Amino acid sequence: MAASGALAGIFVVVPVALPPVLAADRTGLTPSGDTKAAKPGSHAPRPPQLPRNFRGTGKWIVRDLGITVPFTWAGRDGDSQMVAGGPQYPIWFTNLIYRNSLYTLTYKWPGLNEHQCSRIPGFNLGLLNQKLKTARFVGRETLQRNPRRQVNHWRVGAVVPQLPPGNHLRFPLGIGDIYVDQHNPGTFWQVLQFGVQNLYDPELDEWLVMDRFEHRPGRVALPRRCLPPS
Repeated sequence: MAASGALAGIFVVVPVALPPVLAADRTGLTPSGDTKAAKPGSHAPRPPQLPRNFRGTGKWIVRDLGITVPFTWAGRDGDSQMVAGGPQYPIWFTNLIYRNSLYTLTYKWPGLNEHQCSRIPGFNLGLLNQKLKTARFVGRETLQRNPRRQVNHWRVGAVVPQLPPGNHLRFPLGIGDIYVDQHNPGTFWQVLQFGVQNLYDPELDEWLVMDRFEHRPGRVALPRRCLPPS
């Protein structure tokens, strides 16, 4: 399985979630009072949907390693790419949704000696947004940054096996806490992902925090060491 920061992986496999108080402590997030999950039939806002075209910059944060690196995220015509760090940083990886495949290539990570490009075929923006439609609404909140951002907090996850309610043994594969703009569910300001997709990290959790997010086409490029889709 692709590991270390596949945001697409957040939603595909998009694990045990941080309690809300811990999440607030780690992100500078202040609940607005409306933090209960929406009940069926209630007037919850529209769920997150990643747009076909966008570009943004921010930070990729691995708290337990004490590492924060620059981060870019871009989409063009339904393909998308995230890049964290670079050759001068302790972490450097890229994840792509590219021509109906999900790619992960980790160039640098503490303690990692393998640097293969992993490809999972049969995945695209449509499947990602289908999964996002199943997200549960947590509440309306304020991210305490400069500037402050009014966001809707959503949670999406994957648990196996899929069994009915009751006393069954279940395993959380992945959970994503997603914070999108209250006026536009296609503007992503912050994501916490926790689970097996973060296998390289000892605590299995990584953050992305966006400083800028624009609805204009960005640049998406498949690395040379990744095999193009057939």
